[in-house]
Amino acid sequence: MKHTTVPSSRLKLRDPREVMRLERLGASHATRLSFMRVLLRRLYDENWRFDVADWQIDPSGVGHAVLAAHGPERSYSLVAFAHDLPAEKRSDRVIATAWDATFALHDGVATAEDIARLRENVPVQEAGRVSQSELVLSRANRSVRVFEHVVDSLAAGQQPDAARVLETGYLMRTTAVYGSAKFGAADRAVIASRPECHAPFQVEMLNVYLIRWFVTLLVEHLARARGGARAVGLSPEIARQLGIGNSTGLGMAPYLINHPDLLNAWITARETAIARVRALPLATPGAAEAFHLAAARARNLAEGWRTEHPFQQPRVAQCRADMARLNAHLQRGGLRGVYPWDRLARWALAELSVEGAELTLSLMLEPHGRLVDDLADHLAVPDAGLFVIDGSMTVGRLRSMIAARYDWALDVDWDRPAAQARIWYVSEEKLEPRLGERDEEPLEPWEQPLAPGRDVARLHAALAPCADGMSVADFLSDHPQERGSVRRVQRLAAMPFGEIRDNTVADTLLPIDMLRTKLACFGATRFDPRSDRWVRITMFAGAPLPPDLQTAGRDRWALSEPVAPS
Repeated sequence: MKHTTVPSSRLKLRDPREVMRLERLGASHATRLSFMRVLLRRLYDENWRFDVADWQIDPSGVGHAVLAAHGPERSYSLVAFAHDLPAEKRSDRVIATAWDATFALHDGVATAEDIARLRENVPVQEAGRVSQSELVLSRANRSVRVFEHVVDSLAAGQQPDAARVLETGYLMRTTAVYGSAKFGAADRAVIASRPECHAPFQVEMLNVYLIRWFVTLLVEHLARARGGARAVGLSPEIARQLGIGNSTGLGMAPYLINHPDLLNAWITARETAIARVRALPLATPGAAEAFHLAAARARNLAEGWRTEHPFQQPRVAQCRADMARLNAHLQRGGLRGVYPWDRLARWALAELSVEGAELTLSLMLEPHGRLVDDLADHLAVPDAGLFVIDGSMTVGRLRSMIAARYDWALDVDWDRPAAQARIWYVSEEKLEPRLGERDEEPLEPWEQPLAPGRDVARLHAALAPCADGMSVADFLSDHPQERGSVRRVQRLAAMPFGEIRDNTVADTLLPIDMLRTKLACFGATRFDPRSDRWVRITMFAGAPLPPDLQTAGRDRWALSEPVAPS
């Protein structure tokens, strides 16, 4: 697809001091640059083929299957194990030891020997080990009532109740998707040079996409086993609108702090895309029509967005009201005149809630694939190795960098207990990040360095008595404990969107804001917090299933109307 350009003189990215606050990051939405969108465009453009290479699942739903994806240079296969899980063992918590289904994404098409090896390891997840031939390890649980309703309906020769099914939005939800060398799987370096793996998390997204297909095949298989000749398949309309659910907890939150280079790349790409669209002098008829469609769909999706959490409920209500206002604004000619996209962005940021404004900015990218899709090539960051501290830098220069980039941290009174009420640590049992209460638990010996604002403020205080002309090397010889903060300040000097500009250990911290930031980059929708520390989301809802990918049209699924619940 040919790339369209706009004059660089018109490009102006939003201020990181605004964008990188948790309140706004926690209102992030999926965009054209989300990883699952990037994946499906590639699968379509390269005409990937899909087939069921093996299906050995019995009438009760127990056994294994292999679903293969074939690209222009290589193949991948999802090896799925379906289990008979007693209800009392079904749990989304990371401490669970049994699941309805477990999976591995295999590099190539799995052989009988591969399946036998994986059968001994994949069902026990962390307790087992996969090999360098595997790229992802994952598991999922059924959304039991909806799952059984769909199977029973299909077995009786009827379609399930669309409203009931789509209110949940998925039949299974993953509770972990492990990649990048975890539990023996191949390291990202093994696959990073492959074109289909260049963008972040592409094998993980392919794994989830194939799980979604597997779930559809499984419910139809069980329906045939129960209903025999009268059973019917799931209607394409309902199947397409069902995604894969996901339960994500605190394990994901520290990732954004520990990988500032990736965070900077992802947010920079999104903000550059928004700036490119805002710089367009006119809205073409085709772009205006596509945006009207996207806004109408967003209004429908907001109406169907369900959440039980008191924090998210008012935000969803605001989003619904905002999408109604957006559609009314468009009907009044909101895209007429010169630089209409910039005017629309200014209107949204001034008139709508944070939730509604961020959704509007995301929707603005939808009609402009030719203008923004090339930015997907910049989502990955080459491994630059260990950052070497510049010891020749003067203390005065380092102090100026802190004042410019960490002014928000210097404004915090870190002596207040509320400013350091939380403490990040790693659990001994599951080696997963956890968040404790500093005054209630003796966890400080195990505290993780996940409060960069506090630590840089401490560095700034330590620099106070030093002369401006003193070298950083001399300062660190007397204050070696500050090396981590000095390295972070210097390293992030070229990463304006690499740091969350909020206190990550305050008593007001909502870790779900951090989770949502990353999940939106994945392409998640229907955010449903279950506490301030874990959230359920939906992935690939509305996307064509693998056998229908080529007939669905390139990336059109994201603009299609959802099935209207009856």
